[in-house]
Amino acid sequence: MAKRLASKIDKKILSEIEIKEQGLDKGNFTTSWQGRIFIADPVRSMIAEKIGIKEKGEYAIKVR
Repeated sequence: MAKRLASKIDKKILSEIEIKEQGLDKGNFTTSWQGRIFIADPVRSMIAEKIGIKEKGEYAIKVR
Protein backbone atom coordinates (compact mmCIF):
# COMPACT_ATOMS: atom_id res chain seq x y z
CA MET A 1 0.00 0.00 0.00
CA ALA A 2 1.29 3.45 -0.92
CA LYS A 3 2.11 5.95 1.82
CA ARG A 4 -0.41 8.70 2.44
CA LEU A 5 1.12 12.18 2.63
CA ALA A 6 -0.48 15.47 3.69
CA SER A 7 0.19 18.76 1.94
CA LYS A 8 1.90 21.34 4.15
CA ILE A 9 0.00 24.07 2.26
CA ASP A 10 -3.64 22.99 2.09
CA LYS A 11 -3.61 19.77 4.22
CA LYS A 12 -4.98 17.61 1.39
CA ILE A 13 -4.06 13.93 1.79
CA LEU A 14 -2.72 12.14 -1.29
CA SER A 15 -0.80 8.94 -1.95
CA GLU A 16 2.72 9.05 -3.36
CA ILE A 17 1.31 7.77 -6.67
CA GLU A 18 -1.29 10.57 -6.85
CA ILE A 19 1.39 13.20 -6.12
CA LYS A 20 3.53 11.85 -8.95
CA GLU A 21 0.58 11.61 -11.39
CA GLN A 22 -0.45 15.21 -10.70
CA GLY A 23 3.13 16.44 -11.10
CA LEU A 24 3.28 17.96 -7.61
CA ASP A 25 6.49 18.58 -5.65
CA LYS A 26 6.89 15.85 -3.02
CA GLY A 27 8.82 18.34 -0.85
CA ASN A 28 5.54 20.15 -0.10
CA PHE A 29 4.13 17.00 1.55
CA THR A 30 4.80 15.34 4.90
CA THR A 31 4.15 12.01 6.59
CA SER A 32 3.71 13.79 9.93
CA TRP A 33 -0.02 14.43 10.18
CA GLN A 34 -2.87 13.49 12.53
CA GLY A 35 -6.57 12.91 12.05
CA ARG A 36 -8.46 13.12 8.81
CA ILE A 37 -11.71 14.45 7.49
CA PHE A 38 -13.44 13.64 4.23
CA ILE A 39 -15.37 16.44 2.53
CA ALA A 40 -17.95 15.03 0.11
CA ASP A 41 -19.82 18.26 -0.72
CA PRO A 42 -17.82 21.41 0.15
CA VAL A 43 -20.64 23.72 -0.95
CA ARG A 44 -23.15 22.40 1.59
CA SER A 45 -20.70 21.43 4.35
CA MET A 46 -20.55 23.75 7.35
CA ILE A 47 -17.24 22.20 8.41
CA ALA A 48 -15.68 22.83 4.99
CA GLU A 49 -16.88 26.43 5.14
CA LYS A 50 -15.42 26.92 8.63
CA ILE A 51 -11.98 25.59 7.72
CA GLY A 52 -11.91 27.11 4.24
CA ILE A 53 -12.03 23.99 2.05
CA LYS A 54 -13.47 24.51 -1.41
CA GLU A 55 -12.60 21.17 -3.02
CA LYS A 56 -13.93 17.65 -2.41
CA GLY A 57 -11.43 15.22 -0.89
CA GLU A 58 -9.63 13.91 2.16
CA TYR A 59 -7.82 16.38 4.45
CA ALA A 60 -5.57 16.13 7.51
CA ILE A 61 -6.71 17.86 10.67
CA LYS A 62 -3.20 18.55 11.97
CA VAL A 63 -0.03 18.79 9.84
CA ARG A 64 3.46 19.25 11.24
